Amino acid sequence: MSKASGGPDGIVVVDKPAGHTSHDVVAQMRGIARTRRVGHAGTLDPMATGVLVLGLGQATKLLGHLALTEKEYLGVIRLGQTTVTDDAEGEITGTAGAPAVDRAALDAAVAALTGDILQVPASVSAIKVDGKRSYKRVREGEEVELPARPVTVRSFDVHHVSTTEAPDGTPVTDVTVGVVCSSGTYIRALARDVGAALGTGGHLTALRRTRVGPYGLGGPGGARTLDALRAELRVLPLDEAAAAAFPRWDVDERRARLIGNGVRIAAPQLPPGPVAVFGPQRHLVALVERVGEGDARAKSLAVFAAPAQAPSPS
Repeated sequence: MSKASGGPDGIVVVDKPAGHTSHDVVAQMRGIARTRRVGHAGTLDPMATGVLVLGLGQATKLLGHLALTEKEYLGVIRLGQTTVTDDAEGEITGTAGAPAVDRAALDAAVAALTGDILQVPASVSAIKVDGKRSYKRVREGEEVELPARPVTVRSFDVHHVSTTEAPDGTPVTDVTVGVVCSSGTYIRALARDVGAALGTGGHLTALRRTRVGPYGLGGPGGARTLDALRAELRVLPLDEAAAAAFPRWDVDERRARLIGNGVRIAAPQLPPGPVAVFGPQRHLVALVERVGEGDARAKSLAVFAAPAQAPSPS
């Protein structure tokens, strides 16, 4: 327990149910964990299910850095129809139909969206345009065109293809896909762009996130449903959560105190990106990043320990 937060400090991996927003899950976790200090590492649309990483207490300081890791999804793309939101939650805007799809053309469309790409996010998204969420502007009748953004789709695999009939009678093709991508990638935008490339239109009808960084659905630390967490709250302790998510740097007591007090110490060996610093008691002291080149130093991103007194840096 953390005296500062009045509740546990650590990571909880939730298997989010469909129909819940990420904020809904945060609100429920506040009641389950009996703490107000709860945050999430990247939202999931209400339609989506799967891994939602929550931070409790001091672990909320990790979340902005966890959100930069890659994510893995299973989804279903419906070819033959388009929607205003690029997923099944929006109104249908086009019904070109797709009673059959050439597999070679499908594979080519998927390959073209793999790697480092520029992606135009769905207009009905939480991205802000002049201070207002894009989806709010769309709902107010505005036409919003968001600029393309660089994202990385490390893998985009077709698992299954089947033909069926949409509820309105349109012949469609459903494509089950697996995607591993960088944070900020919109899977529904991939669905839209695959459909556009094939000339059929497309949208996302199902999405399940199976991994965020090191946190997944399986294993002892895997995602658990809200009902399971109500029955038994399992929290991955702060030290273990940081060790699982970031490169580790073990330091002696003197350097731990310096880092904990915001002093930038020499760190030429650190890799790029956030690094978890552990003191001699194997407790998390801080997240740091290397700054500078020849005289590289460790800059604190978040501090988790408050040493009683800092030694002199000399």
